[in-house]
Amino acid sequence: MTKKNHDADVAFIEALAKLLRENELTELEVMREYGEADSLNVRVSRAMQAPAPVQYAAPAAAPAAAAPAAAPAPAAESADPADHPGAVTSPMVGTVYMQPEPGAPPFVTVGAQVKEGDTILIIEAMKTMNHIPAPKAGTVKRILVEDGAAVEYGAPLVIIE
Repeated sequence: MTKKNHDADVAFIEALAKLLRENELTELEVMREYGEADSLNVRVSRAMQAPAPVQYAAPAAAPAAAAPAAAPAPAAESADPADHPGAVTSPMVGTVYMQPEPGAPPFVTVGAQVKEGDTILIIEAMKTMNHIPAPKAGTVKRILVEDGAAVEYGAPLVIIE
């Protein structure tokens, strides 16, 4: 595929993403043929889920009680957080937002219980707000990014145990 086709394909995919957002669609699938042996199949989708509306107060007290059991954690903190088995890493480059809108409570806090699929934060990429879901149920042990911070692909965001 030539660079010209590549640039046109990127513009085409961006236009599809914009169409998806503007029409509040959850999925678009398109096949574009350039010739007999050259085509482009594109599927653009987004997960539609409500943000976690409940902040649990009881689990916040549990980590304080579990603090003696968590004593070995400082040694683990010196290691790369991305290597932690509960690390949730960024699936894209973008800007992190910890709440759905300015002034709203954050999606998660340290000590909060999350279910698999709950939104833990948003990453804005190319003016698209991408809800990042919890890959598993558990307790948020650490939040490794700040609201408004830029993140790279693969950067650790949160640790869930």
